[in-house]
Amino acid sequence: MTSRCWVPVPEDSPFTLHNLPYGVFAPDGGAPRVGVAIGEHVLDLARALDDDTFARPALNAFLAQGRDRWRDVRAKITALLTDASGRDTVEPALHRADRVRMLMPFEPADYVDFYASEHHAANIGRMLRPGQEPLTPQWKHLPIGYHGRSGTLVVSGTDVVRPWGQTRPADGAEPPFGPSRRLDIEAEVGFVVGTPSPRGTRVGVDDFADHVFGVCLVNDWSARDLQAWEYVPLGPFLAKSFATSVSPWIVPLDALGAARTAPPERTEPLRPYLRDGEDWGLDLALEVRLNGQVVSRPPFSAMYWTPAQMLAHMTVNGASLRTGDFYASGTVSGPGPRERGCLMEITWNGRDPVTLPDGSTRTFLEDGDEVAITATAPGPDGTRIGFGEVRGRVVAQPLRTED
Repeated sequence: MTSRCWVPVPEDSPFTLHNLPYGVFAPDGGAPRVGVAIGEHVLDLARALDDDTFARPALNAFLAQGRDRWRDVRAKITALLTDASGRDTVEPALHRADRVRMLMPFEPADYVDFYASEHHAANIGRMLRPGQEPLTPQWKHLPIGYHGRSGTLVVSGTDVVRPWGQTRPADGAEPPFGPSRRLDIEAEVGFVVGTPSPRGTRVGVDDFADHVFGVCLVNDWSARDLQAWEYVPLGPFLAKSFATSVSPWIVPLDALGAARTAPPERTEPLRPYLRDGEDWGLDLALEVRLNGQVVSRPPFSAMYWTPAQMLAHMTVNGASLRTGDFYASGTVSGPGPRERGCLMEITWNGRDPVTLPDGSTRTFLEDGDEVAITATAPGPDGTRIGFGEVRGRVVAQPLRTED
């Protein structure tokens, strides 16, 4: 039985003593620093623990210290929040969450995005390759991914400027150039690497928790019309690199023990380096809102590839890990029509528009639209672990006459 937290925590709070997610915040008039969410407050760790590791504008210094240190700090925070005898010392380090500004929680190194949902990949295949096998031949043999642009990872709440670029021309015509007309979202889950690995070595599936610190939410904004013109033969580029939104709270793996689950049954044999014996599937329930209306509830438990398998594949060629490396799952989609994680699937490539409460319809995003993604996971003793939200609003890019 966990001791009682002396900080008031609302019954429906996503940030209980079982969670304790990490983020970077700026108090009113103060410098950015690392904090932990508890109820409606943020605990200033540098002050509460008297530790300068946390008096920094990113989690990286703490992440680099490794799993034993992560667990030690978590235990110390839990003790501070449950031992009322130290309340007079700790209480001044608490800030109201609605009075601080949340920032990007870590300094990104490399960024990789995967394509790990069988349901998403199959739906896209059916749309783009009708009458053919929906999955490409290698899909069930390895986690497909691509390198993204770490410099355009942005924290939740940052406006997303509609990208411009070339799109597919009519036969014999010049490629049109202009703002994307098929701007989409992708509801994803992200994983933050703490402990690095040397170049020329592999990270095995069983070593996942020794390297990955925690989990957050991701919206991988995607310009489908730019993507359709540019992605053959080398894959996504400008269609993805303009912005990827990340939630401000990183939920530690140590908070997700009750959320671990076996992945879906494999229908193809796996190479030994991808055999995940520790069941690192995660039972996360996502929710996607467009202008306040729920349009999808994707289940992360349906993902074919686990985050441990993604990490193992990412390093099997000897690629190194660095503190701050970040990788995302790719669009999370389930088997049902209300479980699809992007508008391309939800509207079936524009065929079935979504109707919003004001009577307007959407196939893809319009300027002014706001998308918010939230998620919860099972916690101990029937509790729920929350991830906060990743939110972004689409704004127009100013017209340049020279274009």
